[in-house]
Amino acid sequence: MNCLAFDAYLDIETTGLSWLDAEITVIGIYLVNGKKSSLTQLVGKEVTVDNLLKTIDGVSTIYTYNGSRFDLPFIRGSLGIDLESVADHHDLMHDCWRCNLFGGFKAVEQQLGIPRRLQGITGLDAILLWQRYREYNDKKALNLLLEYNKEDVMNIRVLRERLGNIALSEATRRGKCDARRFN
Repeated sequence: MNCLAFDAYLDIETTGLSWLDAEITVIGIYLVNGKKSSLTQLVGKEVTVDNLLKTIDGVSTIYTYNGSRFDLPFIRGSLGIDLESVADHHDLMHDCWRCNLFGGFKAVEQQLGIPRRLQGITGLDAILLWQRYREYNDKKALNLLLEYNKEDVMNIRVLRERLGNIALSEATRRGKCDARRFN
């Protein structure tokens, strides 16, 4: 990466739905600056405040899907850091809602024709993959979990591109959007 500010596409994997009784297993961060990009995945004990801050140093905007309700509060509760105090946050789920695109991230991907190599893997599967890795040192399970997370963060970028800057400003201005424009 160069010295210019860049965007981060962030997604976490966890052992449950609440930071009160679950832990973060993976933080995936896809950094993009023009044509340059890199993927960082903090896994298990690598999930620390210091590692996260080093990874997002220089980020201007963090993009997520449902991050305002899940990823960022989970990170804040688990690690004690408010990422919105470090960089701007843009939750693409809200843009999707303005465009009449509802459902979880996988459902929105399908509605917009965003391809996914790993079919049929869910958040519950991500929990089970982590359990298999931790209990049986199953490296294949860990690799599958990391590939799943990688697809999530890379497809968040694709979603942002698909929605497009013009459509986002139109949706924000008018409060609505025609999803057919994105196919």
